[in-house]
Amino acid sequence: MIAIIAMVVLLISSIIPIKLAIAYAQAPKPQAILILGGGRGREEFAAKFAKDYPNLDLWLSTGINDEDAEVVFQNAGISEQRVHLDRRATDTVTNFTTLVDDFNNLQIQHTYLITGDFHMSRARAIAAFVFGSRSIFTTPITVPTKNPRESWLRTLRDCGRSILWIATGQTGAAPRPEEDEDT
Repeated sequence: MIAIIAMVVLLISSIIPIKLAIAYAQAPKPQAILILGGGRGREEFAAKFAKDYPNLDLWLSTGINDEDAEVVFQNAGISEQRVHLDRRATDTVTNFTTLVDDFNNLQIQHTYLITGDFHMSRARAIAAFVFGSRSIFTTPITVPTKNPRESWLRTLRDCGRSILWIATGQTGAAPRPEEDEDT
């Protein structure tokens, strides 16, 4: 059984770099901005960054509530037509797995990836597997913070979850609690 798992991981790991190289060759410039939500500062940084790229749409995966996010982008002069708020993610792995099909359907092959400096290594590793498996390249843009860098164990765990998603379509994440329909 371990041999089979090792073969699957090796196969996935060898194909993804080729897919990423092809995606980058076909789309050397980013076609969208992906923000991994994590606090108002990240969204404010992304809004300022987006002003330099007026032709790119912004995709905010989870993050601050919709009303606050809309205010941040409005205050920066970013048209609401450019901003896509996505609330499906429950963690960093699902930030990518919930959007990868949307990006594929829109033929997006290259995104800017905005997240905190302490979080970027793990986010890039997950992106390499999840987005890379679907030929989407990411260019990292780090938001400076004072947070300590994340543990390599978290990165290793989430790379494993990303491989699980590639193989099964499941991330191992706890499902988001359903909202009460009466409210």
